[in-house]
Order: sequence, then structure tokens, then C-alpha cells
Amino acid sequence: MRRREFLLGSAAGLLTARMSGQVSPRLRTAQPSLGAAETGIFPIPFSASMREGRFPVADDVVIVTPSDGSNDELAVAKALRDELADWFGLILTIRSDSALPTGKRAIVIGISERPLIRKAFGHTGTQPLESNSLPEAYTLRIRSDLAVISGADSRGVRYGLQSFKQLLDSDGGRLSLPCLDVVDHPQKPFRGVKLYLPGPKNIPFFKRFIRDFVVAHKYNTLIMELNAGMRLESHPEMNAGWREMLLDTNYSRRNYPPGSLHGREQNSCHQDTADGDFLEKQEVAELADFIRSQGIELIPELPSFTHSYYLLTRHKELSEVPGDRWPDTYCPSNPKTYELLFEVYDEYIDLLKPKTLHVGHDELFAPIGLCPKCRDRDIGERYGEDVARIRSYLGRKNIGMAMWGDMLMESVRGKGLRAKRAPDGWNYKVAGGLSREQVERFIPKDILIFNWFWAGAEGEWSEEQAEKNEEILEGMGFKQIYGNFNPSIQNYSARSARRTILGGAPSAWFATNESNFGRTMIADIMGCSNILWHGDVINGRRLSDIAQARMPLFRSRFCGEPPPSSTESDFSPIDISSRFNVAGHSGLIDCDLNSIHEQKIYLGKVPFRIGRVKEKAAIAVATIGSRPTSLPSSVDGIRIDSDFSSLLFLHACAKPAANREPDRLLWDVFDSADVLGWYEARYEDGYTETIPIRYGVNIAEWDWQSRKTSRDYCYGADPILVSGERANSITMFAYEWPNPRPGKVVSELRLNGTRGFRGADSDYTDHYGSVIADNAIMLLAVSIINSRESARPD
Repeated sequence: MRRREFLLGSAAGLLTARMSGQVSPRLRTAQPSLGAAETGIFPIPFSASMREGRFPVADDVVIVTPSDGSNDELAVAKALRDELADWFGLILTIRSDSALPTGKRAIVIGISERPLIRKAFGHTGTQPLESNSLPEAYTLRIRSDLAVISGADSRGVRYGLQSFKQLLDSDGGRLSLPCLDVVDHPQKPFRGVKLYLPGPKNIPFFKRFIRDFVVAHKYNTLIMELNAGMRLESHPEMNAGWREMLLDTNYSRRNYPPGSLHGREQNSCHQDTADGDFLEKQEVAELADFIRSQGIELIPELPSFTHSYYLLTRHKELSEVPGDRWPDTYCPSNPKTYELLFEVYDEYIDLLKPKTLHVGHDELFAPIGLCPKCRDRDIGERYGEDVARIRSYLGRKNIGMAMWGDMLMESVRGKGLRAKRAPDGWNYKVAGGLSREQVERFIPKDILIFNWFWAGAEGEWSEEQAEKNEEILEGMGFKQIYGNFNPSIQNYSARSARRTILGGAPSAWFATNESNFGRTMIADIMGCSNILWHGDVINGRRLSDIAQARMPLFRSRFCGEPPPSSTESDFSPIDISSRFNVAGHSGLIDCDLNSIHEQKIYLGKVPFRIGRVKEKAAIAVATIGSRPTSLPSSVDGIRIDSDFSSLLFLHACAKPAANREPDRLLWDVFDSADVLGWYEARYEDGYTETIPIRYGVNIAEWDWQSRKTSRDYCYGADPILVSGERANSITMFAYEWPNPRPGKVVSELRLNGTRGFRGADSDYTDHYGSVIADNAIMLLAVSIINSRESARPD
């Protein structure tokens, strides 16, 4: 469901990037008297109170679980043990007991009803509260000699661990937590993330993303679209056809498969599910087991009726539209359709054993009246019969059903048939929404509806109508969640009171990998987590601040290791002033570089030397768009002469650019973030490495402090305020590049700007967007993380 027709408007712990002269953002709480925001826990807890003192975490601490505890409680204890070992090198032991340890400091973990946990509460001078018995609730009690992580159930214990981890502080090399009390529980029961099955090469990232980000933000459901992303023993031809369609689409340089009848609009095919590949069944089973081990319910999604390419690549005789090269919609009047569909369902169901299956059913774009079996029957009747038939089949297996809800809504899809015109002038009609009577007659009310039309759509419906849509669904008797959720929702406090709204799920409509998720999904998932857990909408600049402050942590966790800048202690600023070529305001650079004083500033422990030569303050090159510029397109001779572990660039661009969702440019995802230029690192042996400079990935604009939206963050680089107060401040971004050839000396750098770059279109199309606007890259300083003592001869 890529919105094409309707566009809707520290290694562990919350350690912020240290920005010279900049205060880390503070979170506003709904209950300021409790100081919940000041804890640094996110999503913000409902109740928190700080106490004096700290709990040092050292090797004299023991982790204790109840002797009558469950495997889930023990799993949480092991997760904490592994966290401390992997990221802090601290090895703690776990023991199960019915009593608190004597003469030892302890972290006690378990469900609140256990006798051991009640004893631990008594030791802290408190008792369990009634609110701690709510589903998924947790309590933290941290004193100088005892820390208690308890939950109303196993999920609550796990969420307590997530908040405990966020409190860990390793400043000064000593690990500790503040003494405090937290009592917390979710506002909504359904807190999900929708994504694609990862490809074989991205399974390690997927696991880190779930464990260290999704669970950390207290989500409890994963909707994972599968398609033909698993080797299907019952229908191996579907895997072969899946690859054929991917190649035809990507090699044709398209987002949508080629060869539709009359070139008309079709559904998106989601060809990057599993990276366009497929996993072995055992790999998928292991992923499902891993998801469940993290306390998350897996809802597989198998698009049906619409978006059904994966079913039809080698079964075109079942297409609703004869003549499509790659059919997207199956014929619901052909009995063989359901033989195929249910065989595929069964293979996934037998393997995954889900409680609920999501069956798609959105965006019915197929021309009406072309199918020889269906042309004389009402499309609403056929759609309703299909839904009812699938619900009956799943019901017999005691499996719940979820689906997208747009085709049930005349307010979204229109009444009756809608006229369309293909690019070649062919006129045809497509289905509107089912009538209210058809919904009442065909659609079982125990289906969970994913409502993606909760926000206004320009030219289609207003914000007022969007709120009315959920009222209509409720009036029809459905429970619903906000699908394609994001933090822009309006009037949430009133809307969330509707009991039929169970929660929400932000969506990723592109391949599951670090680059895609890091640069586009962080703010949405964070913002939605706070809405669904705490009930508080944080959006815009404030959410961007919160996300950016945590970006070093997210990068480390997503890639699975800390960067050299966080593990090493030997740093050297490099003097690049001999290549400075701009001063003050210069052409495209609309900031006063002369206001940047000579100084030494830091990102964490890493120093940068800000210099000046003959009033010139930086190296700058042009990103040339459609107009000429006075800036050069490249500057070379930036001497480095070092075998470093990593190199940090302190740079910024002159103007904002675009960092679009990957599904706007699926055949060339790399360029969906504007490429403004690149560095060339030339080694002593003449070999050259290219380091792309991509907007929102490792660079942003100098006046970033004036940004507006929550998605205005930079995933791969950290902002440092180098000059001025907020109104006229200049921000640079520190981007760390690890040396891919350790032991080889980099002699020099060259900075280049792109020329005539075209990236993703602003809409969902099959072509590039326009040439980007003129821009410039400013390089202010370079520092290196030196290698340790080397055996390499000079």
C-alpha cells in the first residue's frame, strides 16, 4: 500500500551528542510535578519521582530472579546480563532465589506478584500500587543498594528493563543509575510496527532493530509482509515468478511493474520484500521465534485480492484483468483462485502459527468488466464475498483476521464506479467503496480494521472528515487501529477516547535495512511510541530534537558495534586551513562564516580545531543545479597523511535538500536521498575510496536550528553549534568515516560537488525528479581517531 492516490499529510542509555554551547532537549510531561520527563526515559512514563543518590553498577552486583519465576523472567535477566557484557564489558552473575542477597547489592527482576519482588519492594520502603497490576505495566524502584525491575506480567517486566537500560550512565567510565521510582503502563493495547520481511543479508540488522529499537520503545506487535519472500514448497513457481517480476521492474527503472493494460495505474508490487529475494523456511521460522522471544506478537501479512502479484506471477490465468504482464488482482469468481490462495496461507500458517493474519485488501484499482467470469457481477458483492470467504476459512483454523479498511468506506473510495483514463486515452471504471448495506451484509465485525485514512488528504477529504471516518467504522461495529500512523495526528486526546480505537502502527513501505530505516523511520516510530504508550503527541522540532540526541545510540545499535570515537582516546585535529577558500557570506552560502571564532570544540571526546587563514574560514564547493555559481566544483590537496582508525568531517550544506522515502525510487534507492557531493580519500598506494555526501544521511544545512518537522534529523552525523545564538546560529555536522583499509595511509582528500543531480520525485512515479536546486558543501574542520600502537613499519 504505497500511498500513490492519496498522500497523507553511550552505547547503552540515553546519551546525547555533546554539542558545544547547546543544551540537550528536555522532554515535557503531562504530569510535571512527578518529574517523569527528567528521567530521560522514552516513551515518557506516566509517573516518576527522583530520589537522592545513585546505584553504581559494578562487578559486585548480582542479578536475582524469583525461584518460582518463569522462563520469561529469566530471559529478561539474561538480556540485562548480555547488555552489560556486550556494551560495557561488565560481567554479572544471575541467580534464582526466594530471598534477597545478604551483604550484596542486587538488581531484582520479576513479576510483581512474586514473594521475592514483594520483599524487594519492602526493602525499598514501598509497596506495589494498584496501577502496577494493569496489563503490561511495570515499576522501577532504584535505591543505592537495590534496584527492582517488576512488571504486572512478562511484557511489563521486559518494558521495565527497557526503561532501566535507558537510565544507565557511563560518564567518567563508571556505570550507574539515578535513584528513582517509576510506575508506568501503556495507554493503548495495540502498539505495532508494519514492515517487510528482511532479505537474507539483512537478518542481523532486523534482529538488532527489533531488540534494540522496537522493544526499547515498548511496541508489542509486528505486522510483517511476506508475499513470496519465503521458499514455498507448495508453490515453488511463485518464488521463480517473484524474482522475474523484480528483475523486470528494476531493470526497467520503474517503481511499478511494466506492462499494465493500456499503461494504466496498478497497485505497487512491494518487490523489495525480502530484498526481492526469498528466505528458506527455517530462516523465517527462526525469525518468528526471535520475534516472540522479544515479547512481540507477529501478525503475518499476505496481501489478497489486491496487491496479489506474488500469487499471480506464474498464475496469470487467475487474473481479474486479462492482458496485464504482471497482474495485481485475482479473480474472486474462479474457484482455482482459492485453491492457490489457501494453499499459500496454509504453508505460512503451519510454519508461523499466528493468532491473526493480515490479508491486505486495499486499493482496488482493477478495471471493471474485463474478467470473463466477473464482468456481469457487482464489484462490491464480489469484494464482500471474498472477504467473507477468507474470514470463514481463517475462523475454522481459530485465526483472527485484519485488513486495510479503505474499500469499506464510500467517504474514502467514493460511491459506485469511478471513471478513470489511462495514459493512452483508454477510458475505464474502477470500484468505489462498498455501500453501507454491503458492509453490513458481507464483512464480519470481528475483523480488525487498519485505518490509514485517519488524516486529511489534500483534495480528497479534510481533517474533520478523517475523524469522521473512524466514527463511521465504529458505527459499522468494527475495532480499528491507526495504520500508516505518524506523529502528525490532530486532536488525538479526544479521538483516543473512542474505545474501538485499539492503537496504531507506523509503516515502512520499503526494504528492511539500516540505511532505509535509519534515515526515514526513527522519528515516526519514536513519536508514535509516545502517543500509544503515554497518550502525548510530540511532533515537529521537539520530536526531531529528541530523536537527534539519541542518534549516536541508534547508529551503534543498528550496526551492532560502537564507532572508534567512542572506544578510543587518541585524537588529532587536522589543520586544513591551507585549503580554505571562502569567508563571510559567499555566493550560495547565506551565513556569516566570519562569526565563527577560532576555537577548539568537541563532539564527545573528539576535538575539532576551528581555524582561519587570511579571513577565510572554510572549504566550500558547489552542488551545481540549473544555474552557474562562483564556487568551485571541487577542492583537492586536503592533506591527511595518516593511517587513522576513523576520520571525522565537520561540515554542513548551504540549504536544505531532500531525503525522500526509499519507495519513491526503488530501482535506485541510493539516490532517494539527494547526493550533494562526495569526498575522495586517496591512499599512499594511489587507491581511492569515495565517500558520498547525502542529505539527511550524513549532512544537513547550517541553519538546521530553524527546522520545522519531526523528520528533519540527520541519521549519520551529529550536530554541533559552532556560532551564534539560536536565532542566528550556525550548526555543523560531525560525520565519522571508519577507515576501510586499516594499516594504509590516507594521503589526502578531495571534496567534490555533484552537477545536475536528479533524485526521487516528490510523488510516487516511475521517473526521477527534477534537477535539484543549487547548493554548496562547507567543510569547516577534520579530525582523526588515531590507530593504536601498530606493528606496521614506517
